[in-house]
Amino acid sequence: MRDFRRLLAVAAVTTFAFGGNALGQDADGPTNTIANPIVSHGKPSVKGWTGEVSPTNNDGSMVLDAQQTKLVQKVSDYFGSLQSLKGAFVQIDPDNKRMRGKFYVKRPGRFRFDYALPSRQIIVSDGQNLAIQDLDLNNEDRVSLDQTPFRLLLRKDVDLLRDAKITEVQQADDLIVLGLEDKDPDAPGKIKLYLATKPAMELKEWVTTDAQGLDTRVELTGLQKSDDLDGNLFKIQPLGPKRSTPN
Repeated sequence: MRDFRRLLAVAAVTTFAFGGNALGQDADGPTNTIANPIVSHGKPSVKGWTGEVSPTNNDGSMVLDAQQTKLVQKVSDYFGSLQSLKGAFVQIDPDNKRMRGKFYVKRPGRFRFDYALPSRQIIVSDGQNLAIQDLDLNNEDRVSLDQTPFRLLLRKDVDLLRDAKITEVQQADDLIVLGLEDKDPDAPGKIKLYLATKPAMELKEWVTTDAQGLDTRVELTGLQKSDDLDGNLFKIQPLGPKRSTPN
């Protein structure tokens, strides 16, 4: 599928009804990303607990200790409590291309990402299907929402301990990093979530890794909880007539 890694990156996802401060500026300006704030093979030089190299289960997931289990449950409860949200995003592709736009999310399962010009791309989920529409090329790709890893975070009853393979759990000061995969083999891709814990838990950004090992980062800004989102935002609208190519 064309640009499938972009689909994995922006379906949010990921993800959603988050609040908090901006991580970056406009897509054309500098962006303050969370650049590997926690090391994987030992404790960082900051106050706070962090996960270390852990045993793994046969499916590749971590064997969680009590503290890690508690952290995963806290993240799961956070997503389970979210309802609706609107805000802005900045997406950084594997080739460092930056794109920006606005997004709208209404759980369970519905979201919309409108990319700013010059992209003219829309990603929308109606709760069952996810569509990527390119208005310049007048084409569309569709996939079932259940075939994306974002279903873990958008479902009605979020339970990451039950449904996800946890591949990383770390905490340092006011940041939690959680890596996960869907246990369902039909939902490829990996997600790494970055969540602030102070003054309250809130999603800051996420990174997706596709089947080719390519990473795409999505940063969130200008987020507002909104209970009055128009349901038409989440309808997959048919594309207009395809323009003929001049000879």
